[in-house]
Amino acid sequence: MRRRLAALLYESVLLFGVIFVAGLAFSLVLQQRNGYTHHRLMAAWIALVAGVYFVGLWHRGGQTLPMKTWRLRVVGPDGAPPSVARATLRYLAAWLWFLPPLALHPLLNLTVPHTLVLEAVWFVVWTASARFAPGRQFLHDRIAGTRIVAVPR
Repeated sequence: MRRRLAALLYESVLLFGVIFVAGLAFSLVLQQRNGYTHHRLMAAWIALVAGVYFVGLWHRGGQTLPMKTWRLRVVGPDGAPPSVARATLRYLAAWLWFLPPLALHPLLNLTVPHTLVLEAVWFVVWTASARFAPGRQFLHDRIAGTRIVAVPR
């Protein structure tokens, strides 16, 4: 579990660079002058870029760079890297880590600090739920029919 969370932290650092470049390209192409112009389209673009990044790497070899560093691999039911469809389903289901609390923000008219606390609590609950799951896999892996396996040295 610790290695998976460490890989997630490392992934967030690398993903920042990917998202930064994608956002910069979007802004340059559409000549965006402020963050409110086309912000929904930009969010969709960044989600697409992140999806291509993850799905492509998971399908190609089952690993992103942080997963290689922490010797982890995503595999399908047959032990091979997941198919494009299965990797896409995993990517979409992984949004469950973040979207439920964020969806409550406008619905309950929460302040940003309250939403961040709710997000942190949700993250802890989501992480703890893997302890009681078969093979200690997260829900998005169970939904997609994938699993994280340790790669021997």
